[in-house]
Amino acid sequence: MNKCAILTMDSLDNFEAYDQLIVSPLAALGWQVDMVSWRKQDVDWSNYSAVIIRSPWDYQDDAPAFLAVLEAIEASSAHLENSLAIVRWNIDKQYLKDLQQQNVSVVPTIWREQINQKALSLDELQGYFDHFKQDQIVLKPRISANADNTFWINRNSVQQYYEQIHNAFLTRNFMVQPFIESVIKEGEFSLFYFNGHYSHTILKTPKANDFRVQEEHGGQLKSITPEKSLLEFAEKSMTAITTLHQTPLYARVDFVRNEGGFALMEAELIEPSLYFNMDEESPKRFAKAFVERMQHITL
Repeated sequence: MNKCAILTMDSLDNFEAYDQLIVSPLAALGWQVDMVSWRKQDVDWSNYSAVIIRSPWDYQDDAPAFLAVLEAIEASSAHLENSLAIVRWNIDKQYLKDLQQQNVSVVPTIWREQINQKALSLDELQGYFDHFKQDQIVLKPRISANADNTFWINRNSVQQYYEQIHNAFLTRNFMVQPFIESVIKEGEFSLFYFNGHYSHTILKTPKANDFRVQEEHGGQLKSITPEKSLLEFAEKSMTAITTLHQTPLYARVDFVRNEGGFALMEAELIEPSLYFNMDEESPKRFAKAFVERMQHITL
């Protein structure tokens, strides 16, 4: 039996994780699975035929160390999915610029370098509202996960949150976007692809008085059938990703409705929850996609 490592974190106690649902389907196809924390020392990655990045949801706390682990995996005989090249591209949200150049509509964004090189003044922070002609904006790190250090503010709360924002981005590159009302009115759509093939879709809605759709923050999940225009936009986004790099083993593309159409919020190619719990056939689809991919690589 082939051995596969699922790359995770030391403890998932405070998270909703569903990767255990792919263990049986993979075993049925001849793959033994070990859950291995990316922080574990002295792992001989060559003991595995493949390593799948799944739930290292604290990697943003030390991205260089995380990338060093992935480099060690790629230097071993193990096959890494998704690849280090994709991770390097996807780890900084500036990848959205590349997708925009491929004619994928994304949420309008201001890209800002870490402010220890240029102080973030109250005037600049207030100017973001004028730039977007909006009364609400969102600021978040360019390297982030789980909505960590993400701020949803309005014109009246700038003074209240300024010190927190300043401290959060003192050594981090960050991004600013207009707040998209449809996130709270309708929700955020996530479409899942395994080896380039569509699997399933969920709609994520935040709890009252919040904008974060993650389960850990009280978000609600619902399985849906995507409307034709959303599916077409997702397919276009996946084509752009493949054009820029390669077809990833797994991808989650997140969209919001914006100005009559859809806009890409994020293309999650590193450690997205794939919500195997929301579609009972999705673990089997994932396992099949992985095994077929490995067979092709072996050939």
